[in-house]
Amino acid sequence: MRTGRIIVTGGAGLIGSHLVEALNQRGWTDILVVDHLGRDDKWRNLCGLQVADILQKEAFRQELREDRVPAAEAVVHFGACSTTTEADAGYLLDNNYRYSVELCEWCLRHETRFIYASSAATYGDGSRGYADADAVTPTLRPLHAYGFSKQLFDLWTLRHGYFRSIVGLKFFNVYGPREAHKSDIRSMVHKAVGQIQATGEVCLFKSDHPHYRDGEQIRDFVWVGDTAQVALFFLERPDVSGLFNCGTGQGRTWLDLARAMFAALGREPRIRFIDMPEALRARYQYHTVADLRKLRGAGYAHAFTPIEDGTRTYIQSLAAGEQ
Repeated sequence: MRTGRIIVTGGAGLIGSHLVEALNQRGWTDILVVDHLGRDDKWRNLCGLQVADILQKEAFRQELREDRVPAAEAVVHFGACSTTTEADAGYLLDNNYRYSVELCEWCLRHETRFIYASSAATYGDGSRGYADADAVTPTLRPLHAYGFSKQLFDLWTLRHGYFRSIVGLKFFNVYGPREAHKSDIRSMVHKAVGQIQATGEVCLFKSDHPHYRDGEQIRDFVWVGDTAQVALFFLERPDVSGLFNCGTGQGRTWLDLARAMFAALGREPRIRFIDMPEALRARYQYHTVADLRKLRGAGYAHAFTPIEDGTRTYIQSLAAGEQ
């Protein structure tokens, strides 16, 4: 049994709940989960997991401001609004940026390990590459308010020199069980399985970019279990810090993903291309692939799960009734 409390914000979410599960498997049970549990079924993501307590985000922030948060060995801050179409920039400024600043400052005052979720959305259209080097970070131009809110905290941390002691993880396209609560921002796998079962086909966006054919827009699809293992790596190595990409380092197309889903379901592919909504066109990323040189240089040597394997496992879990 591990000693020392771990605080996981967003602990009932997709990545957070898998981290809690991975912590349990390593012997950690003194875990404080912080999240906003509303009227959806996100609470189900914590069923079967061992935690010490669950605290609503609003109550936790109040305790944070009053410096009443119990001592912890580490804080893993995965709580955020990750809706890329969220138009309320003021809300994102408070929820994604200001909240992160408050929590980071608390950790620094109390000499508590701090690991937080950044995002590949900070890379914008990819014209400046996908290197997570400190020198590159200030040059990035996100395409939407969500990416901007994440970029603000990366820049704040960099400006103050805090990457000498804390860790930021730039998550790419994460998919896997326990994302049903995410509504429109669920992964394509969760959305498409329902489409295939209902209609026998899957719909993909047409391309409006001359360099990419329909369905050949490129993403770095990362299995949620792998994200938990990366977070554990940094939890167990407090001497390693910085801002790191968390993806597979392999670019795959939406067509690759669709074919993997049909194969996992034992069906012949039927793919239909539809127009991209006007509201998405100006902020759509056509190519995202994690540059993993910095992560590998830090000592993370584990292989990442190919989408064929991850998709098969995920679809099996959906068939078993998981969300």
